Amino acid sequence: MDVILKQDMDNLGYADEIVKVKPGYARNFLFPRGLAIIANTMNKKVMAETQKQRAHKAQKVKGDAESMVKQLESMVLKVGAKVGESGKIYGSVTALQLADVLSKHDVIVDRKKIHIDEEHIKALGTYTATVNLHKDVKAKITFEVIAE
Repeated sequence: MDVILKQDMDNLGYADEIVKVKPGYARNFLFPRGLAIIANTMNKKVMAETQKQRAHKAQKVKGDAESMVKQLESMVLKVGAKVGESGKIYGSVTALQLADVLSKHDVIVDRKKIHIDEEHIKALGTYTATVNLHKDVKAKITFEVIAE
């Protein structure tokens, strides 16, 4: 019996994929739990249309991310930090501070998607960070830590 999976399943297949299973497995396990639907002509047409729409949306999101890369790489951000007499920063510069500075420049990025290339930033200077905008699109940003 052919079924269309609604979600990824180990050792069986991925979501929106047509797989062949035994009829008892489909009737007693997959259908009652909502993990699959029968692969008739109507459901195949619906699946094809949703895959087409999903691909179009994914392409649009990736295009938006690529345009944002150009904007981010042209910026040099300035992150203010409190500095002691010896030139060392109190605390360290974090991804949260970078996200706040980016939001002031009208670029909204989740702090979890920002990865600072250095281990800990505890001194003034120029550093780089990587921003994951999409699974295939990453941007390198340059920021300068200055004294407040």
